Amino acid sequence: MPKDSGIGASSKRREDIRFLTGRGVYTDDITLHGELHAVMVRSTVANGKIASVGIARAESMPGVQAVFTGADFAAVGGNPAGWLINSRDGTPMREPKRPVLAHGKVRHVGDAYAAVVADTYEQARDAAQAISDDTVIEELPAIVNMADAVANPANRVHDEIPDNVCYDWGWIEDNRAKVDAAIKSAPHVTTVELINNRLVPNAMEPRASIGEYFPGTGDYKLTTTSQNPHLTRLLVAAFVLGIPENKLTVVAPDVGGGFGSKIYHYGEEALVLAAAKKLGRPVRWTAERSESFLSDAHGRDHVTKIELASDLQGNFIAIRTTTLANVGAYLSNFSTVTPTFLHGTLMAGPYKVPNVYVNVKTVFTNTAPVDAYRGAGRPEATYSIERAVDKLCRELNLDPFEVRRKNFITKDMFPYTTPVGLAYDTGDYHATLDKAMQLADVAGFEKRAATSKAKGKLRGMGLSTWIEACGIAPSHLVGILGARVGLYDAATVRVNATGNLSVMVGAHSHGQGHETVFAQIVSSKLGVPESSVEIVHGDTSKIPFGMGSYGSRSLAVCGVAMDKALDKIIAKGKKIAAHMLEAAEGDITFADGKFSVAGTDKAKTFGEIAFSAYVPHNYPLETLEPGLEETAFYDPANFTYPAGAYICEVEIDPDTGKVEVASFTCADDFGNVMNPMIVEGQVHGGVGQGIGQALLENAHYDENGQLLTGSYMDYAMPRADDVPFYTVDHSCSTPCTHNPLGVKGCGEAGAIGSPPAVVNAVIDALHRAGHKINHIDMPVSPSRVWSAMNA
Repeated sequence: MPKDSGIGASSKRREDIRFLTGRGVYTDDITLHGELHAVMVRSTVANGKIASVGIARAESMPGVQAVFTGADFAAVGGNPAGWLINSRDGTPMREPKRPVLAHGKVRHVGDAYAAVVADTYEQARDAAQAISDDTVIEELPAIVNMADAVANPANRVHDEIPDNVCYDWGWIEDNRAKVDAAIKSAPHVTTVELINNRLVPNAMEPRASIGEYFPGTGDYKLTTTSQNPHLTRLLVAAFVLGIPENKLTVVAPDVGGGFGSKIYHYGEEALVLAAAKKLGRPVRWTAERSESFLSDAHGRDHVTKIELASDLQGNFIAIRTTTLANVGAYLSNFSTVTPTFLHGTLMAGPYKVPNVYVNVKTVFTNTAPVDAYRGAGRPEATYSIERAVDKLCRELNLDPFEVRRKNFITKDMFPYTTPVGLAYDTGDYHATLDKAMQLADVAGFEKRAATSKAKGKLRGMGLSTWIEACGIAPSHLVGILGARVGLYDAATVRVNATGNLSVMVGAHSHGQGHETVFAQIVSSKLGVPESSVEIVHGDTSKIPFGMGSYGSRSLAVCGVAMDKALDKIIAKGKKIAAHMLEAAEGDITFADGKFSVAGTDKAKTFGEIAFSAYVPHNYPLETLEPGLEETAFYDPANFTYPAGAYICEVEIDPDTGKVEVASFTCADDFGNVMNPMIVEGQVHGGVGQGIGQALLENAHYDENGQLLTGSYMDYAMPRADDVPFYTVDHSCSTPCTHNPLGVKGCGEAGAIGSPPAVVNAVIDALHRAGHKINHIDMPVSPSRVWSAMNA
């Protein structure tokens, strides 16, 4: 029977009640007395020298309280990258300053160079238009194509970087000669050149920020759409505005989706704080959707050549990849780690390939910054590997299921250290593949293909097997690799006198269901009702310092911190119970919400112990402090490594090239599952985004750096009829061996495994119809498929 509460139960998401009834509180819902409105003035050219900023007319317009330009922030610090990456020759990366407002030069369409603060939004918008009309920017040639950016040093995004390269990274450099030799002597080498297309995150809620300043104390408050409030506080205070960190509170209320794009600090957050101080009134800014397309950090945008060497039976010998990774005009906070350590270290996949070398050049271009987007480096690695494996099977006329199976790391090989430096602790890749094949009814495919053919459609099947590194850690390791922050998390459990609990967590929930799942864990551990547990997050004045939610780390890192804090609560409860029950502490047991003396019927409920802690009338105050509140930090010993196998079937209309996803099957290993319903929903969402990347989405700039896909009229987001009903399974569980919950991440899995499964299915369908097409770049749109078929 399914459980109805606690760990393992499909408890309905408690937070959905307020969302579905319109009672959620998002940043733009908050109205403050006397607030002013800010509007950013953004560049309409991709590369240009600012000759003059025309603010005179705007300053005299009705309602305008202040105008800010880049000159107002020239003396403050810039927004830094979160990781320092060295090139393979040991030289540190080039790290140009990212200003609050552009000063001297604009570097992409949408680059903000001024801001207007006015009494109303309409007044601010009109004044912003006046500044745009009156400003003189001397347009320079735009640098859009990465290869051209590297090859043509005369055009520069940043004047001090002559070749537009941030770094030229190799991993692992000691492997390089060995990999080159292995590929040179291999019986067969498959080569694929591919593009991992640029994506716009498009969270349901646009970015928004409200700045407040309190002159009596010198305190600031920033309410903002953030996945990572403490990191935002650190960056704004220490690196951008130069104010004491303790004088700034950052609050992220309900946040309507992030997918990575709201991890980072953006200039608008610093702008509203500076404006609030200058004007003595709260200042708010909310992005329009067109602004989000131009200014939110985009995702992906890799151009890769991958070479996969094998023997003639399909046993893998070596992998070598060369990638150009676009970072856009500025370094966003995680932009340097995404194409390196979140990408190159996964280039072995779930396979026992003995030799791997990865080379990545990150390139500045006159486009919006590029940073982590759901999966962040892991989808790029998986797509390259799985496309190469499928092409190898076709070239050698081998079964794609059996080739993967023979190259999998086997159960008896764990823990397994890959040639790119990761130590996989556990897994069973054969089990997930077998489960996917069973659920997808691989044996019945030919019958379905015949049915499709009778309808005039081409049917194909695509397979993808994947592995991910989640819960980025440990701090000492990532510090060696260039991280400028720690990657632990924290939780405080406060038991109130009446036995209910407030649990303050460093993770931030913006769609993942933390308020439900964390309460389930507390309920199971302490034997209290889930309804008596309140989960507090998103307010730096209330929660312990944590590193936010991204990289599928919330449960595996923050959840474990909470679990450790609960252990401390139980340990103190045993001390109190020993006194109350007149027994030795070692004789006290705790189960099902009761502290008992072993071998007797003497017991106290959790509520009685909590009350005694706060009303210490009969309490050993000389040896035990009152109160029942504990904090724990957790810094993982390793990543967690979820893995899985995905099978996609597509139908193609040969007359139009339109691809329809007919079925999609996921078999995942997420370790121990806390809430099956939420896990299933996370996979659904990720697969939807992966199908979007594979078939529909593409952020496209023209040669002048203009974003041609800057609205929903031009950027094709997946709709309900673009995706099938998914079959999702997570029964093939191998619990993580190094965290007490045994959990792995699930939030990014769908977006990692789905794009290659879809593209492999399309290529399979075309080959079955006699079209010798080996690759089509994403998005595999009708026009691209039709053109390939009719070339």
